[in-house]
Amino acid sequence: MVRHIVIWDYNEKFNERENKENAKKIKEGLEGLVKRIDGIAELKVVIDPLDTSSGDLMLNSLFESIEAFDTYRTHPDHLAIASFVADATQNRRVMDYIETIPPQSHEL
Repeated sequence: MVRHIVIWDYNEKFNERENKENAKKIKEGLEGLVKRIDGIAELKVVIDPLDTSSGDLMLNSLFESIEAFDTYRTHPDHLAIASFVADATQNRRVMDYIETIPPQSHEL
């Protein structure tokens, strides 16, 4: 499985109200991809971080395979919302990694 995490800051060219509206559109757009792109195991967009956070928005997603992640990255529906995200945000940071499912622990 592939874990894909992205953190963005709001784009400084927008005011607070516009940033909040953009965040809602980003959340709806990205989370809506789950129904349209096969291979997405989990996808959540956080738009209300705690004050201790260093970013304004976060995408936390999990894909069934590298192939599923590649399909997502190049899918036209993803590219459409990604274009909006790129305009609405700045300072994009990404962490992608292979996530293994740990064996279930056995209690004594």
